[in-house]
Amino acid sequence: MKISTKGRYALIIMAYLAKESDKDRYISLKEISENEGISYKYLEKIMILLNKGNFLDVARGNSGGYKLKFLPNQYKIGDILRSVEGDLAPISCVNKDDCPKKNKCNSYMFFEGLYNEINNYVDNKTLEDFIKEK
Repeated sequence: MKISTKGRYALIIMAYLAKESDKDRYISLKEISENEGISYKYLEKIMILLNKGNFLDVARGNSGGYKLKFLPNQYKIGDILRSVEGDLAPISCVNKDDCPKKNKCNSYMFFEGLYNEINNYVDNKTLEDFIKEK
C-alpha cells in the first residue's frame, strides 16, 4: 500500500485549515496553493473529495473558501485518507469476505494482519495528532 500525493496533500490541506481555524474565516484555494506549494487545479480535485467526505464547510463568493466543519480532534486520519485514496488495503483480497482462496493462501493471514495494523494506526490518530507531529 502506498499513499499517493493526493492522500498526502489531503492531510496537508486539512492541517492548514486546522491551523487557521481559530481565525474563524474561510480560506481560499489560492491561499492554500500559495502557502503549501500545491497546484491550484490539483487542490480543486482534492477539495471535491474532502467536501464529499463531509469534512469541510464551504462558502461561495468573493470572501468564500473553506474551513473545517469540526474540531481537529474530531477527524480521524484514516477517514481523511480513505476519502481521497479509497480503501487502504495492501492487497485487494484482504478487505473482501468472499475471497475464494482465503483459507488456502499462505500470505492471506500476513496481509490481513498488516491491513488491520494500518487501519488501527490511522484510525487512532486524529488531525490534531497529525499537526502536533509535524
